Amino acid sequence: MRLKSTGHYLKRIADSWLTASVHFDAFRYNPRAYLTATKWWIKRKRVRARGQFAPLLGQSAKAYMLWALRQDREARKHSPIDTDRPIIALIDIRGDHSDELAATLHSLSAEGLSAFLIGSAETPTLAAALARIDWSHTPWLLPLEPGDLLSPGSAAAYRAAMAGAITRLIYADDDLLVGRRRRTPNFKPDWNSELFQHWDYISGACLLRATPSDLEAINDGPDWAERLTNRLAGEGTPLHVREMLHHRRRRPITCLPARPLDLARELPPISVIVPTRNRVDLLRVCLDGVAAADYPDVDVIVADNDSDDPETLAYLAALDPARYTLLHHGGGFNYSAINNRAVALARGRLLCLLNNDIEMTDTQWLAVMATQALRREVGAVGARLLYPDGRIQHAGVVIGVGNAAGHAHRFLRPDEEGYFHRHSLPQFTSAVTAACLVVERDKFCAVGGLNERDFAVAFNDVDLCLRLNQRGWQSLYEPRATLMHHESVSRGLDHDPVGAARLASELAALKRIWKTDEICDPYHHAQLSRASEQFAVAI
Repeated sequence: MRLKSTGHYLKRIADSWLTASVHFDAFRYNPRAYLTATKWWIKRKRVRARGQFAPLLGQSAKAYMLWALRQDREARKHSPIDTDRPIIALIDIRGDHSDELAATLHSLSAEGLSAFLIGSAETPTLAAALARIDWSHTPWLLPLEPGDLLSPGSAAAYRAAMAGAITRLIYADDDLLVGRRRRTPNFKPDWNSELFQHWDYISGACLLRATPSDLEAINDGPDWAERLTNRLAGEGTPLHVREMLHHRRRRPITCLPARPLDLARELPPISVIVPTRNRVDLLRVCLDGVAAADYPDVDVIVADNDSDDPETLAYLAALDPARYTLLHHGGGFNYSAINNRAVALARGRLLCLLNNDIEMTDTQWLAVMATQALRREVGAVGARLLYPDGRIQHAGVVIGVGNAAGHAHRFLRPDEEGYFHRHSLPQFTSAVTAACLVVERDKFCAVGGLNERDFAVAFNDVDLCLRLNQRGWQSLYEPRATLMHHESVSRGLDHDPVGAARLASELAALKRIWKTDEICDPYHHAQLSRASEQFAVAI
């Protein structure tokens, strides 16, 4: 009992020391931002303070050490396990990793798991291991590399997932071992087939229900485990165990840039809808960018919301009616109502909702987004948007950030690693921003368009995407279409009391309808901070 109390006391000391170290690192990283966050905390503006603290604290190398220390206190609890379905580890030792193998075998033994060593005298090849496996109990295979370790309780966690599983692939979260220290955690999304095409985030940290024919089909070779994982990932929906079960010595490197997209051979007509009010300087740049797009059939609907600037009115009056439709929409700014009215006038099979403060940086952006939007399983397609200073403004939307929704990877620079370069990879997301969004018109209309009543200005795009997702039309983030966004320049920000009250009402509606203060985004992770848009570990 005394030893247990002493251990608990030492962990409390370690927790306090790591917490102080993480805050010191955060202050050193950005003193001004840290002091600003502290100010909001003292003023009891806790939501704002957490939102500013989270990315700062996440910069510290000790943040994950603190997370791991706290997680180790919580013993995993799983239902009784069925040991009739064996788990067999396959470890390829044909490289020179003899000094790392003992630790792996000890880790497996602690979990009660057996292993075949491919490259040993008994099983010199993959085929030899295949011949020695008892397939009568339909075993699950666990490919590992020498030096990889399993967390205590991993076998129980996997077996709990195996019970009733209809998939042939189960994967878990992993981190890297540097010496004896755990670094660089990969808190993974649930199955994301689009992301997996560009980044194998599963191989080396998964269970495979393979058959002899699967193994025979892939042949032997140094990358047999990756090829086997790819083969099974294409069958059904892999299951994600949201636990840190693997500690690895090596990981595959993310290949950048994402491979080029094969554009659709026949791009259908597209209607681009641009709401605007004054600020002809922004509108002119936006419409010039649309005109320069390499796209065969574009009509543009400019929805004017009570512009009164003479220069803007003259510019609108001079637009070519053969290419531009001018829609006058009077009254208070209601983004949803404006776009819904414009959709009624649109003739394109595809719709592009576009803010008037978007600036185009290449000519292929519209064709890229349209190609993705034509896919049967895709709903809304969103571009990567950059601030004028080059930092990321939008790289997909994460549900639950700030208990509402936040822009993923905001304020990162495109050439930074960020969170495993995910801001540079096409992937399914829960939502994308309507500042630049492409969707098939039939899908848009099938879900009733934008919600004019509950989301006049904010969160209408999130609500739209979530309704599309419910119908099986998943939102997709496409960084191969990158544009510049002068965010809210023409409309202004909601600092006035009326705007603040409206925003509060829309936030309340988002929580009421979609439970964003409760759910965890399947493409994010419960162990990533809900206060940060930059994928920081939750501590």
